[in-house]
Formats: sequence, structure tokens, C-alpha cells
Amino acid sequence: MSAVDVAAVVKNYGAQKVLDDIAIHFQEGAFTSLLGPSGSGKTTLLRIVAGFVTPDQGVVRIGADDVTRVPVHARNIGMVFQSYALFPHMTVMENIAFGLHRRGVRGAEATRRARQALDLVQLSHLGERRPKQLSGGQQQRVALARAIVFSPSVLLLDEPLSALDRRLRQDMQVELRRIQQESGLTTIFVTHDQEEALTLSDHIAILDGGRIVQEGAPAQIYEHPRTRFAASFLGDANFLSGPTMPGGIEIDGRPIKVAMPFETRGRATVAVRPEKMSIDGPGENRIPAVIRQIVYAGATTTYLLDGPEGLPFRVFTQNHEANLHPVGSAVWLTWSPAHTILLAE
Repeated sequence: MSAVDVAAVVKNYGAQKVLDDIAIHFQEGAFTSLLGPSGSGKTTLLRIVAGFVTPDQGVVRIGADDVTRVPVHARNIGMVFQSYALFPHMTVMENIAFGLHRRGVRGAEATRRARQALDLVQLSHLGERRPKQLSGGQQQRVALARAIVFSPSVLLLDEPLSALDRRLRQDMQVELRRIQQESGLTTIFVTHDQEEALTLSDHIAILDGGRIVQEGAPAQIYEHPRTRFAASFLGDANFLSGPTMPGGIEIDGRPIKVAMPFETRGRATVAVRPEKMSIDGPGENRIPAVIRQIVYAGATTTYLLDGPEGLPFRVFTQNHEANLHPVGSAVWLTWSPAHTILLAE
């Protein structure tokens, strides 16, 4: 396994700038997610690391080696595609051993390493089946075993869970994380799914418009987003904008306190996560609101509310007890200044 460094990478397609001066370090042995909407540049960045795309400017290093213009087959990377790309005429064992054969590993050694990879993905009992005889989750694990069987320096994953149904996707998130931790591979994972990024990652980089908006540990980004985009793309957030005052901002004539110090300047925007707010509960910050809609989801309930001047709010609650706040109720939204996040302009 090796660290990966991307420095000052630029990629244009005609007049469109797809990646704009990207610099990021992928730590050795860590699981890093590239998270962003369609068109953000995350897949192009992954393909540049893989060698399928050559950057117009910048450098890509795997370990100490500059691989910016090294072809795909010479980079010692494993990759799992969205479609899995298994060979339908081969058995599971043959699919997994294919990469070894291409690298000159054959016979008993190829069989041993293929079985070892099958054991890691817990499919040793299905080695003689063909891909069409497997479920979607099993095919995904075969593709993963094929990508790691030759001990690559880096594992690249291009939205490999997107074709699975919700429950299977959740199960595979746990399995994928287990396999990555057991193998110790440096892993780069492309996704637009915030739940996947939070569940799987040691490190997340959020991309938008070809730039990295914010990067860090999942909890760090979630609890302390720097921009409105980061706050809304990784999780849900309520936004409040108003004139600044000492210690916070003012909304509808009411002070909204912020725990972190900041300069009193014109106007500012703050974010509050929906699960940090409560209805008619404790908290220094208080806003009047009316419940507009209630969305019951079994373990949780989401309240959609209208605040001052129709400002929308969303509140998540655990269903510990029966609903005490019917639609149309006038309530107070309350929360702590510690959960009020000041955003950059």
C-alpha cells in the first residue's frame, strides 16, 4: 500500500474546467471518499489517479513515484467499477485469477492467492459459480476480490454500491469497510451518497465545480462545515441569516448566539443541524415556528416547520414517545449556541 499525492491538477474539456488546481493527500492505509454532486469532478479525479485520464497540468504520485503519465497497466492499482465488469463466461475463481494471470502468476500460486481473496470477501463456497448465478452483492464482492488479489498499492472504487438496493447497500458498506481494514489498502472511493461517505471513510473530500470545498474527518466536516454547500451536501442543515450583533446574529428581533467568537460585520449566515434542534425543549436560542408537515419514518420523525417570515426549518427526533406536536401547532424551536455553526461567506 502507498500514499497518493495529487498536486496542482487541472483538467479541461474544451472550454469547461472540470478540475481547477486540485491538491489532496490520500493517506497510506486510509479510506478516503470523494463526495460531490454530478459534474463536481470527483470521477475525473479518480480516473486521473487511475491513469485513464491525463491531467493538463499538475502531478500525481503513488508513493515516491511520479505516475502522471504512466499508463494504467503500470500503476499497480486495483479498481472496482460501477458495473463490476465481470467476465460472464468465467467462473468466480477464474474472474479473480484473471489479473494474476496477466501479471504472470499461474498454477498453484494463482489458485492460492485467488482462494485467499475469496476468503477475505467470504465467498469461498461460490468459487465455481458464474456471475449470472450470483446476487448483486455477491458480484460486487467478486469484483472487489479481483481488484485486491494481486496486492495493489491503491484500491479505487467508482460508486460500486450504487446498483444495490438500500438494505443490501447498507450491509455492503459494513462489509467493504471490514475488507478495507483487514487488507490495509489505501482506498479512494467516489460517491454522491453522504451516508456512504460518513459510514465508510477515515477522510472525506467534498468537491463542487472542480474544486475541493472542504476536507477532513467525517465528524469534523459534519460538525464544523465551513460553507453553506458543505453543510447542505454532507447532511441536512437549517440556515439563518441576519445582521450581526455581539456574540451572534439577530433573527426577527431575537438574538441567536454563536459559541465561537467572530467579528461583528454587516450580516452573517449560521447553520444548525436538524437533530440539534428540539421542539419546546431547553436551549438558549429560541425561534417561534408553526408545524407544517410531519414525516413519520418508524424510528424517527421529521418535522417541517415555518419560522419567522416563512423561514423553513427541519427537525429530526427519535420516536421515544407518542407525537405530542400535531400539524398546525405553534411551538418554539430551541437549541444550544454550541450547535450554531458560523459559515463563511
